[in-house]
Amino acid sequence: MTAIAAFLVSVPLQVAAQEATDLQPEDVEADAGASAQQTAQATEAGRRVFTPTDFERFAPRSALDMLEEIPGFTLRGADDQRGLGQASANVLINGERITSKSDGVFTQLQRIATDRVERIEIVDGATLGIAGLSGQVANVITRPGDIGGRFSYRASFRPKYAEPSFIGGEISLNGSSETTEWTVAIANGVGRGASGGNEAFIFGPTGELLETRDIRTQFVGDTPRVSGSLQWTSPGGTVTNLRANYQRVYDNFRDNQFRDLTTGVDRFRAFEFRAREWGYEFGADVTFGVGPGQLKLIGQESFTRANRRSDSITTFVDDSPDRGNRFATISDTGERIGRAEYSWAMLGGDWQLDAEAAFNRLDRSAQLFDLEPSGQFVEMDFPNGTGGVTEDRYETILTHSRSLADNLTLQVGAGGEYSTISQTGANGLTRSFWRPKGSVNLAWQVEEGLDVSLELARRVGQLSFGDFLASVSLNQDQQNAGNVELVPQQSWEAQLDITKTLGRWGSTELRIFAQEIEDYIEFIPVEGGLETRGNIDSASIIGIRWNSTFQLEPLGFKGAQLELTLQAEETDLIDPLTGESRAWGGHQDREVDVSLRHDIPGSNWAWGVGAEYNHTLPYYRLGETGFNYEGPTYTYAFIEHKDVFGMTANLTVFNLTDGRAVQDRFVYDGYRDRSDLLFRETQNLSVQPIFNFRLSGDF
Repeated sequence: MTAIAAFLVSVPLQVAAQEATDLQPEDVEADAGASAQQTAQATEAGRRVFTPTDFERFAPRSALDMLEEIPGFTLRGADDQRGLGQASANVLINGERITSKSDGVFTQLQRIATDRVERIEIVDGATLGIAGLSGQVANVITRPGDIGGRFSYRASFRPKYAEPSFIGGEISLNGSSETTEWTVAIANGVGRGASGGNEAFIFGPTGELLETRDIRTQFVGDTPRVSGSLQWTSPGGTVTNLRANYQRVYDNFRDNQFRDLTTGVDRFRAFEFRAREWGYEFGADVTFGVGPGQLKLIGQESFTRANRRSDSITTFVDDSPDRGNRFATISDTGERIGRAEYSWAMLGGDWQLDAEAAFNRLDRSAQLFDLEPSGQFVEMDFPNGTGGVTEDRYETILTHSRSLADNLTLQVGAGGEYSTISQTGANGLTRSFWRPKGSVNLAWQVEEGLDVSLELARRVGQLSFGDFLASVSLNQDQQNAGNVELVPQQSWEAQLDITKTLGRWGSTELRIFAQEIEDYIEFIPVEGGLETRGNIDSASIIGIRWNSTFQLEPLGFKGAQLELTLQAEETDLIDPLTGESRAWGGHQDREVDVSLRHDIPGSNWAWGVGAEYNHTLPYYRLGETGFNYEGPTYTYAFIEHKDVFGMTANLTVFNLTDGRAVQDRFVYDGYRDRSDLLFRETQNLSVQPIFNFRLSGDF
């Protein structure tokens, strides 16, 4: 269901992005009716500059809608990095990075009404003097506006298995003046997923049929949230930002299976996962002049409490006593960050010195229960499941940006981090590390409409503290022993971006990337024949991604465009069991996305179709291997009206060609390199068409 959820989030983005066709600045010279102002925008200091008039025929509702309609620009959110770190999202608002980790890029852009956008500038990140930025970056320039609001409503339905959803969306209210800007919002994120069908089987080691399973899965999730932000600029120019949000999570997942055994007693297995969470984030930053430059101080505190429980109960048709287990955890996770950024100009370039302290923590209690014949759950011994993990991290990086020529910019950043990781509970351990990090970015405007960006970087990855502690998956009968010796991954990374505008034919972007990773996190063997997430020496990836927008008006199809994305990756690591080279387990190494959108000239109607294909590699655990994926091909179609009583309405039907939820699982009686096959499990479950309705507007 992960693929479906990701698609439902991305479809509106893809659909909107396809709209920006005829009015892109690069095309103005080919348009005899273009104004002189538009032509100036196309060549202004090597930047692409868009104003609200460039998007009028698309009727955008927010800055997010406008960005998604810019050809040749792919919107990217912030990386899941340690602390706040350097800027990674390729969007700025009024020249400033977005520092909130929970209300991210997409959420904040969606709350900026179109009439508050003065212009959008597309530039190469290395030319901005902001540490960490590379490739194409959008700078959204806003202006003061009256008090106003925006809303978006979402509903979904499918014929079988899943519950309908009628309560998704967000309402936000904001206002601004020359010195003050504020926003308040209330939202509910909704997830509804399911699959099923009598196409699941269990085979023995020699291929004999052991069981036929009728499976029904269902997911129901709601994430209500309230948030707010305030910005104030003092008469002296000091800028202060305050932000806060509070969120709850209500997730329920069921996997119910009637198991028809070839030999033995038939049975019904009911699995249920339940999660209840609440959390908050508070943040503030202040920017003011100090000496020859600007100092920005940032503080942020976040906390989440999660109460999760899994029950797996088997009932027999001959009235034998039920069997089952329960696994329950209560977890407190938090992060506290203090960061300072000092920027100044010196020696013909821009400088920035960053210093950050981040304190992460996890405290978790875990219990494993066995279902007694009396129907009561009795707690079992579960060592290494309860404990805590903390990481105290200190980082400093000095970044220098300068122009080497009118069309060539260099940015160099160098520094390092010092961290201490401590684990409490059984086998507690404390370790300290120093790691270098930094990057070199080169931006070259080869000619008007052709930009090349090269980045070389040394980065340190993020850890999942839950991997330090033991856990079980009752649904798949899997266990993770926990590992107190985990360390973050480190990587050398290279990325080359080439962006070319094609005039009235559209735009194209090519990305070539590679990573060489140290301390890669993979399943490794531990004492007692168990497995856990641990570090292996190295792993690598190399890939290429080509994203293009083709205007179809030169072919006579006015108002239409084709969006095409192709991606291919090759990965490698040494299997910790066999010692042989293999690809990354469960990795999607091939992607093809194609979509057509047609905005019917002279009307408020638009329609479109699309398809996506993803190839997924086999996954590897120490005691099993196999395939687990969806699709692999999904198709969709939509129809949209841009003025329904002043609102935009969109109806999308996803999975027109019966994409499936597929699993082919080989489970061994021990480690897979030295044990006999225990059984093979296959699933080919129906996902069903999914109907999504979206209504958005302002007030």
